[in-house]
Amino acid sequence: MAEISTQAATTAVVEKKEPWFGKKERKLLTDPIQSNNPITVQVLGICSALAVTTQMLPALVMSIAVIFVSASSNVTISLLRNYIPKQVRMIVQLVVVATLVTIVELVLKAANYPVWKQLSVFIGLIITNCIVMGRLEAFAMANPPKRALFDGIGNGLGYGAVLLIVAFIRELFGKGTLFIGTPIAMHIIGPSNETTRYWINTANPNSLFYGYTNNGLMVLPAAALFIIGILIWVQRAWNKKLVDVS
Repeated sequence: MAEISTQAATTAVVEKKEPWFGKKERKLLTDPIQSNNPITVQVLGICSALAVTTQMLPALVMSIAVIFVSASSNVTISLLRNYIPKQVRMIVQLVVVATLVTIVELVLKAANYPVWKQLSVFIGLIITNCIVMGRLEAFAMANPPKRALFDGIGNGLGYGAVLLIVAFIRELFGKGTLFIGTPIAMHIIGPSNETTRYWINTANPNSLFYGYTNNGLMVLPAAALFIIGILIWVQRAWNKKLVDVS
């Protein structure tokens, strides 16, 4: 009888055991993309959002770099959290992030030198990115590695989503292209010539967009500020709970 009771208790414990990727983990991934976005809600990482979003390619590379650094540093600090003296925790966090950023920078330099040259300064600034350092201090230092991993990925995705939206708008309306400089480069709208063919040829008198000129304002950092401001307004109009969030 006692053996049966023990088996039942063991079965109950097994049934109550949370799945590896459960509701809490999904929330860690989705919240930073929607209701707790690091750029539009927390208003962090604005500098890089203004500077690297003139084209889709550098914005995509920057997004991948931040996702990698944020997730890896979160896991590393979470594993070390019980061994880091509180007095030097910020120094340890900076060393971990700096090491990961150096790896990213060297790999990017070897893989795609033109993009590295364009992003070199801003890749280095990931070390002091408030998003990365903030998650290390607020989350990784107090949570196990699995949760820290999902939190790092989620915040990186939230950051990257805004960068790609801003870059899409700026490159399309500023240059009439998308993913220029990549094998999937798309020439959307502009005057076609002997070397470049646009999907919408604005040099064709019979075209509905004849005489259309791409907006030069979109390639300036000010345009990114306007677009991010509009995204913040739209998000708060859609989710009233964020109106009072600073």
